[in-house]
Amino acid sequence: MQNAYDVLAQIEAEGVPVAVATIVRVRGSVPREVGTKMIIHPYGRHWGTVGGGCGEAEVIRVGMDVIHTGRPRLVEVDLTGDVTAEKLGICGGIMEVFVEPWPPPEEHP
Repeated sequence: MQNAYDVLAQIEAEGVPVAVATIVRVRGSVPREVGTKMIIHPYGRHWGTVGGGCGEAEVIRVGMDVIHTGRPRLVEVDLTGDVTAEKLGICGGIMEVFVEPWPPPEEHP
């Protein structure tokens, strides 16, 4: 299995902008740990996971927006609460996921 950096190098060689989602903070019980990465590809070829389910679907939606705008975002995935159709999950914790464009935008002095 390729690591995230190998996948990013391959995608960058193809010239396709993607978003990289990284779990940066967790509180309580969550499906993945800090540092876990997911690459969000605009054509639906994603690599890795930040936990699956509706929470991951929200991260993918934000990733598509980040690809389009070129601006990074921080997403809070709340996995607390009762089991209902309105809830994203019930692992018992909260994850913060930083989603950034790749390749990164060029900085101008």
